[in-house]
Amino acid sequence: MRITINGEVEDIEAKDVTIARLLEIKKVESPDMVSVQLNGTIIEREQYGVKVIAENDELEFLYFMGGGAL
Repeated sequence: MRITINGEVEDIEAKDVTIARLLEIKKVESPDMVSVQLNGTIIEREQYGVKVIAENDELEFLYFMGGGAL
């Protein structure tokens, strides 16, 4: 299946891949700190285990980082 992740086209061999499984396949560190946008819509974290990725889907992995002033 061909999808786009953060602007890069990728082929995923697995079928019926959920967002949670995709985060595992891509070896995303700290997946609990990543928000996922699927075809322009932010997906609720509770849906990661059930939302299945389809051919030609576009995903963005959004990493939120804390910071501070010096």
